[in-house]
Amino acid sequence: MNTVKVGFAMCGSFCTFERAIKQIERLTGAGYEVLPVMSEAAAFTDTRFGRAEDIRKRVEALCGREMITSVRAAEPIGPKKMTDIMVVAPCTGNTLAKLANAVTDTPVTMAVKSHLRQSKPVLLCIATNDALGASAQNIGRLLNRRHYYFVPFRQDDPVNKPCSLVADFDRLPEALVLALEEKQLQPVLC
Repeated sequence: MNTVKVGFAMCGSFCTFERAIKQIERLTGAGYEVLPVMSEAAAFTDTRFGRAEDIRKRVEALCGREMITSVRAAEPIGPKKMTDIMVVAPCTGNTLAKLANAVTDTPVTMAVKSHLRQSKPVLLCIATNDALGASAQNIGRLLNRRHYYFVPFRQDDPVNKPCSLVADFDRLPEALVLALEEKQLQPVLC
């Protein structure tokens, strides 16, 4: 059996990076080949959650390859058949909006667009404070769009952040297996 090639694209929900990196560790440990991609904001912004360079180096070491951090470097993903599935984890409200409206102006959105040229699955692992607000319509659009699948998600703090949703990152591997079979892991709301 051929090794499954997973594009793993990270956006700027910096507080969820540790959860995303844990899933990269799980995927590489299970024998998946992982191609790392980061939005420019995620790749080059130092935050209270860590230095950007340290995070990039850690992910590159786990994947055994260089991170894609530019639109130009992401464009060949589809034509060169570099991925069997594209994971966006974390997927921010900004990226949800861009994907729902076909805006391709970041390495992550280009990676998804290029990957979709193969008519292969995209798995979204959302983390956004406005999911039950302005981003709700974009989640709805993508739930109804072919080739898009979601890691099950829930409100992370309904009292203090009533519009915020975050995916259950620990369910990413099982959602990935089903997405490769063109199935949505249920229930979507956990």
